[in-house]
Amino acid sequence: MKKISALLACLLLVQCLQAQNSANDQRMKWWREARFGMFIHWGVYAVPAGMYKGYPMARGGGEWIMNRSKIPVAEYQGYARQFNPVKYNAEQWVLMAKNAGMKYIVITAKHHDGFALFNSKASQWDIADATPYGKDLLKPLAEACKKHGIKLGFYYSQAQDWNNPGGSAARKDMREGWPNPDSAKVDAYTKAHHGHWDPAQETQTFDQYINNVAVPQVKELLTNYGEVAVLWWDTPTNMTDDAAKKLQAQLALQPNIITNDRLKRPNFPGDYKTPEQKIPNLSELDGRDWETCMTMNGTWGFKSYDHKWKSVETMVRNLVDIASKGGNYLLNVGPTAEGEFPAESIKSLQGIGEWMKVNGEAVYSTKKSPLEPQPWGRITCKNNTLYLSVFEWPANGKLEVAGLKNKVKRATLLGSKQGVKANAAGNNTSFSLPAAAPNAIASVIKVELEGSL
Repeated sequence: MKKISALLACLLLVQCLQAQNSANDQRMKWWREARFGMFIHWGVYAVPAGMYKGYPMARGGGEWIMNRSKIPVAEYQGYARQFNPVKYNAEQWVLMAKNAGMKYIVITAKHHDGFALFNSKASQWDIADATPYGKDLLKPLAEACKKHGIKLGFYYSQAQDWNNPGGSAARKDMREGWPNPDSAKVDAYTKAHHGHWDPAQETQTFDQYINNVAVPQVKELLTNYGEVAVLWWDTPTNMTDDAAKKLQAQLALQPNIITNDRLKRPNFPGDYKTPEQKIPNLSELDGRDWETCMTMNGTWGFKSYDHKWKSVETMVRNLVDIASKGGNYLLNVGPTAEGEFPAESIKSLQGIGEWMKVNGEAVYSTKKSPLEPQPWGRITCKNNTLYLSVFEWPANGKLEVAGLKNKVKRATLLGSKQGVKANAAGNNTSFSLPAAAPNAIASVIKVELEGSL
């Protein structure tokens, strides 16, 4: 009887795990199909735009200027009086994302400077109370996303908060900001005060900050804006399990929400991993869902002087590379203090959108390549169909696909009615291509196969 009871218990556990996995798969379905989203880093830091006391930041994105330059709390809060984004048009932003082929948006509802882009009852350090603009920035964005079928997610800095007392602060050396003549003194102070540089930051405890600001604000975000698809935690500096549990409990307000892995490592893994500014090698992938977040230039938050823009070719190929490995691409825009996307970002989004209109089929709802890496480009897969995204068009007109043994039913160039002839030879298949590539960034051959891959 004991053996039978143990067996039944095991069977029940297996069934429970299967049901849980099925529910998780259903919750993650849209995200896995989307493959491409927009990150938006926006806040008061767009006012200094990377400059302090006449010096550009020595290191880091524009959103880190308060910490790296050790700007006192009262002085930094003065920037809010200049934050008046009268040119903000949420619908324009959503349409630019949609036309670029993006399926979801994640915006910094509150970054490490503690400033909330929404009307919060838990803190006066927000758009409604601290700025001349005086209106919630997230509500029109939520409405526009719903109208145009774009999923909306909120970034929330749960641990670091340099303005609301009690929030944590990652310690950064003074040399990463500006050449302060009192650098040694500042560095000694931050070392003794767990990264803080202003006594105003330590007038409450971390637990008080969590209970009085973070938990109530997360509750506001998950209550006041309709469906929230993603909650994107960041930098769990000094985070505790107890605080993480309190924050995670709020997720019950949005049963279908997806979260990343940055609430508190390793005990709160979330639904997906978040490599930053890099695309993992195949050897680094462990079977978990993942999303690479990247900037278009060198900064997340707006910097007036950062003109190191990635080309449309680079960003499209990044997207294809990521999709070929089973990941998502979260591409960042840093709007100005007036509420506009930089002109270079708009131009890039338009260029990516032009490619996606023709070739998006090779990205959306695809899975990672079932074949070994190919020297000429990347491969994505959907059912019995391969998409060969060719970066290096063969000069001899023959594209060799190593390891493709299945019989080819049909091969065509996306965006063209022109067929492509396939020739099998052992474990490889070659395709006879036109002399010139249809698209200089990446031309896609759709290959329909017989039999399962």
